[in-house]
Amino acid sequence: MSKPTELGSLKVGSYILLPVSDQPTGEPCRITEYDTSKPGKHGSAKARIVAVGIYDGQKRPHVGPVSMQIHVPLIDKRTGQIISIVGSKIQVMDSETFETIDVDMINEELEGTLDQGKDIEYWNVMGRTKIMRIKSS
Repeated sequence: MSKPTELGSLKVGSYILLPVSDQPTGEPCRITEYDTSKPGKHGSAKARIVAVGIYDGQKRPHVGPVSMQIHVPLIDKRTGQIISIVGSKIQVMDSETFETIDVDMINEELEGTLDQGKDIEYWNVMGRTKIMRIKSS
């Protein structure tokens, strides 16, 4: 799920859905660079952004007028506890609903540091889930 907003209202650290050729909805990305130019003789002010994909880590540039409507993903940040780790699959139990989910994707910095019983924060964005960080006890 996403909500529309103007490109000019975003800033570094915001999240955005950037169009990708194989996905009709776009890829959720975090803005790392943001620059605007003044309105000139030939049109409105432009915003130049560079964003990094949440799931794939790819840099994606985007240029558009600041008044352009762009979609911002709704990020569901949740906490859970690791129940089991089997190969690359991690089974997590949600702390609020106690439901279990299987997660494939983890943040690269957490590779090899996850253990059974640890509390973690995971994000559910556009129907995909990723473990983002280990919660401190």
